[in-house]
Amino acid sequence: MIVLTKINKAQIAVNSDLIQYIEETPDTVITMTNNDKVVVHESMSDIIQKVVHYRRLINHLIEAEYERQRGKD
Repeated sequence: MIVLTKINKAQIAVNSDLIQYIEETPDTVITMTNNDKVVVHESMSDIIQKVVHYRRLINHLIEAEYERQRGKD
């Protein structure tokens, strides 16, 4: 999940796996896989950076767990 700021300044956590696409029109509009749309303050590049950071974090945790499991054998 990534945390973003809606236009009304409320924070929202978005499942980045469910993002279909992002548009800047000039507001940043995220279209989800179910066709829901969310308008946020963050730019497209900021959202992409957050998604990349989140996925790297998840991959690191998976690798750490794999190494921990290997150490038990």
